[in-house]
Amino acid sequence: MQPPEPAAEADRLVEIGYAKVNVALHVRARRADGYHALESLFVFADDGDRLEAQASDDGAIDLVIDGPFGAGLEAGPGNLVVRAARTLQCYLGEQRGAAIRLTKALPVASGIGGGSADAAATLRLLARVWDVRIDAAELAGLALDLGSDVPACVASVTQLVTGRGEQLVRHAVAGLAGMPMLLVNPGVGVSTASVFAGWDRQDRGALDAGSLDALVAAGRNDLEPPAMAVAPVIAAVLAALGAAPGVRLARMSGSGATCFALFDEDAAMARAADAIRWAQPGWWVMETRIRNG
Repeated sequence: MQPPEPAAEADRLVEIGYAKVNVALHVRARRADGYHALESLFVFADDGDRLEAQASDDGAIDLVIDGPFGAGLEAGPGNLVVRAARTLQCYLGEQRGAAIRLTKALPVASGIGGGSADAAATLRLLARVWDVRIDAAELAGLALDLGSDVPACVASVTQLVTGRGEQLVRHAVAGLAGMPMLLVNPGVGVSTASVFAGWDRQDRGALDAGSLDALVAAGRNDLEPPAMAVAPVIAAVLAALGAAPGVRLARMSGSGATCFALFDEDAAMARAADAIRWAQPGWWVMETRIRNG
């Protein structure tokens, strides 16, 4: 018997798990339910992890992981991609399964929403693969069960995020969309739980996301000090980005260790990227832009 022919390229649909960046992250309080009350402006990069999938008739969810950061990731039931697929499958009563490939281009546990973005991309992808209709509110509800950041990653557009991450409002900031953005990770993963545990519980005020100037001048990431206590190299990343000619803003994203810099010009970003790659060849560097939306 001849082996089955490989599926046609047209049968394999693709989604991107866009990297999520916190332009600012203000931690206001610890809630009674144990979560932290947050105020953040999320933006998304044009680039991220790649997911492709095709439907199967056996009901199974099969995941294969490759890419530069795929090693060491488990492809079993605990993986957020598999959990997202199963969540959508159960919600829809879908009898078909899916064969999914995740090409992991973003560092793991790096503060740019890799796992959350992948889960959200899986929801978007399988809704297309299975050709089902599900509205945005339903998809966001399913996403919240998978993690606080996942609902924002479903739309992957600039949003003000409050609560524990479930209260989302689209929020365009003049001059932000399309802005050159440089992402740098020093090759260390940090535990989100450890970073939040080190937060000093001081409320330093509300987030003003009314303009880019306000975000630069008064925005902050309240998790930078505890993250640097866990991984001191983050301070070196911020220093390198902050010293780059033409930089508009340098800050840590999420709970680290990835940091980002915003530039007004592509050429300035490219020069900064080249300088960091030359000085720190072990660091991960991505040149990208902020997605429109």
